[in-house]
Amino acid sequence: MTDPKHATPAYTKADMDAVSNNPEWTAEDFARAKPFAEAFPDLARTIRARGPQRAPKKVSTTLRLSPEVIEHFKSGGPGWQSRVDVALKDWVAAH
Repeated sequence: MTDPKHATPAYTKADMDAVSNNPEWTAEDFARAKPFAEAFPDLARTIRARGPQRAPKKVSTTLRLSPEVIEHFKSGGPGWQSRVDVALKDWVAAH
């Protein structure tokens, strides 16, 4: 888990110590592994996964923006990428 205002993980040393005894998986471990839905069918039925878009409306891309721009949009909370999209559409319409 990462604190949204900082790039450092929000894990404590105690958190890491609590899970540090998890051994690396062997080939046998992987061979015995089951898919989540098979191992936990009741829980798997309660998880709503987002399916494919009927008709994709947006194009995935990588865009480098200044930290000030990112911080401004992120400060508004979830949905900041959509707000960037709206701002760019407004600019395109005006130009």
